[in-house]
Amino acid sequence: MNTSSPSSTQQFPTSADSAPQQSPRDWRRQQRTQLLERRLAAGGPLRRTWNQAIEPLLRELLPEAPDTVFGMYWPFKGEFAIRPLMRELHKRGGHPALPVVARAREPLEFHRWHPGVTMVRSVYNIPVPEDTPRVRPDVLVVPLVGFDAAGYRLGYGGGYYDRTINALQPHPLLIGVGYEMSRLDTIHPQPHDIPMDYIVTEAGVSDCR
Repeated sequence: MNTSSPSSTQQFPTSADSAPQQSPRDWRRQQRTQLLERRLAAGGPLRRTWNQAIEPLLRELLPEAPDTVFGMYWPFKGEFAIRPLMRELHKRGGHPALPVVARAREPLEFHRWHPGVTMVRSVYNIPVPEDTPRVRPDVLVVPLVGFDAAGYRLGYGGGYYDRTINALQPHPLLIGVGYEMSRLDTIHPQPHDIPMDYIVTEAGVSDCR
């Protein structure tokens, strides 16, 4: 499945480096820095236009079964603004949940979120729910720093989502969300990398299964 929304999409160059000269770790660090700078430089008004295109596309991918647990995230550094969708899912009887770093270099825990819940600052100064039940996501919506056509994602470098997805067996439905400006020819996936099932950007939905 692949839809397009040309009016809301701005063209950005992709990485032409199909065989990086430096180590994969160094190459990823360089790409990550460039992509984050580019995303923040795009500015709030343009990102809001992209977000308006992304939200209905993402909503269509999410199951409507009551009591579905949706692993989501609290956006920062210009990520897709997912909180309005979290409120909608809660209103419909779903259970949004947010990631919590319980221990360094261990899989993330997901804890229930609902409107009005008390939030406290955690790792990277990101708010997390205080004293709510730990749950297992049926669907995992993952923010993307970068991504490629095969569905592989480039994250912030901590490895938390990689560990989490590997630990969740069977895997939940994996949906990556980002902007077209973050698309790369390849992220040069490593053995620990797991591709998303779908990638959603302002340009459409890519089925990577």
